[in-house]
Amino acid sequence: MEYLSVVFTLPALLTILIGTFAGVVVGGMPGLTATMAVGLLVPFTYTMDPTLGLMLLGGIYCGAMYGGSIPAILLNTPGTPAAVATAIEGYPMSRRGEGGLALKTSVVASFTGGTFSVFILLLFAPLLARQALNFGPAETFLLAIMGLAGIISIADENTSLIKALLSGILGMIIAVVGTDDMSGSLRYTAGLVELIDGVDFMPALIGLFSMIQMLELAGQRDHAPIDTSALGGARKRAKLPKGIGKFMALGSGTGTVIGILPGEGATIAAFISYNFAKQVSKAKAMFGKGNPEGVAAAEAGNNGCVGGSLVPTITLGIPGNSVAAALMGAFIIHGMIPGPELFTIYADRTYPFILSMFVANVTFLIIGLAFAPYLARIALIPPSVMVPVVCAFAVLGSYALNQSVFDIYLMIAFAVFGLLLKKLGFSLEGLILGLILGPIAEGGFSQGMIIGKGSPTIFFQSEIAKVMWLIILVLLLPPLVSHIRRLRGTKAR
Repeated sequence: MEYLSVVFTLPALLTILIGTFAGVVVGGMPGLTATMAVGLLVPFTYTMDPTLGLMLLGGIYCGAMYGGSIPAILLNTPGTPAAVATAIEGYPMSRRGEGGLALKTSVVASFTGGTFSVFILLLFAPLLARQALNFGPAETFLLAIMGLAGIISIADENTSLIKALLSGILGMIIAVVGTDDMSGSLRYTAGLVELIDGVDFMPALIGLFSMIQMLELAGQRDHAPIDTSALGGARKRAKLPKGIGKFMALGSGTGTVIGILPGEGATIAAFISYNFAKQVSKAKAMFGKGNPEGVAAAEAGNNGCVGGSLVPTITLGIPGNSVAAALMGAFIIHGMIPGPELFTIYADRTYPFILSMFVANVTFLIIGLAFAPYLARIALIPPSVMVPVVCAFAVLGSYALNQSVFDIYLMIAFAVFGLLLKKLGFSLEGLILGLILGPIAEGGFSQGMIIGKGSPTIFFQSEIAKVMWLIILVLLLPPLVSHIRRLRGTKAR
């Protein structure tokens, strides 16, 4: 109760409010990630009270993870890589006039996932951190494979299984461009200094989602009308679909577990949660066409990573992801070395910081619910206005991350290339999955083979690995069976 009283002082509440609102704004702007915001503000907290400084950064972290879903749903422009899965279902909902419902589902799911993960952090951090140490490179490789299994689920009646797999492989090929982490050699950089660090996610995401959508809108003579009656109803209290709670729970649990694993991020948590939701849903045919169940699972999954990623960070000093690494820098700057001392000597700072994240989740829930009906009206903006404005933000977002003009050209190249692939019937979602998860799979595979002295049996040795192989099979078999039945049905006709 003493620590709780620290959180509910006026300076603390204002700090959390400012941090969360800033996080939502940063997350909602393509190219400005939570990692960038936290990393830039860490030095500024040095002159602040340590507890208030950590609360500010925690609020930014929570707000940014939710904020990325807003442009993903309204403009098909993921504010953060973790919001890609949200865009797959959220944007089609927005186009048919259900943007308000999609935004409400997103914010409630984000609140559920974030609150659950922080609750787990508060109660079980030391115990879970010890278990996370059993998770090695072999298991990291299998986790990436689990995410890549979603490529098969993505294939539908509009995308053949072969083309979906080829899209994923193409994404993984693009992902190996740059410096090999194990040998330090350059791969496929074509002599360009800008590609030494590889192909950046954000220009690729902006090009493949936002710019392609704008190019298609600009090329349409007759624009499909939006169901304004449904959109107008967004001003009333849009009720969440029945049964949506189980998908939020599924995403919350999945995201928290993946967040606890050192080095894993919210993007893989969102995709795996989305894939799980598709497998258990009774409306599988609606996925890819605007299913709120997909939005709920993906948003609960990526926000579940918030508290989960801090478990190994503050107990073991092993960052759960890049944002947690920046937060760890803030702890160290204030003389708080991650480890058991944070819960003993510095408990008067650590526990208020954790409790403040509950307040941050409530804050962005209120912000999201209050502004969702008005944000949904963005879908009514005519293409003649929306296209140039979104394109301008796409250019700025691509440039902002590294202040590099090359990233703008990269974004345009991905837009043109992606549009060509889409016209040929390939899966852009599969391409993105390969691009994001390819490096994780490669790193885990390389390190695992080195530890196993060249023997692939290391990927089957641990009990965790055996369970993960079982989950991978469960994820792969149902889509494969449905594709085989579909092919047989087509041949029978």
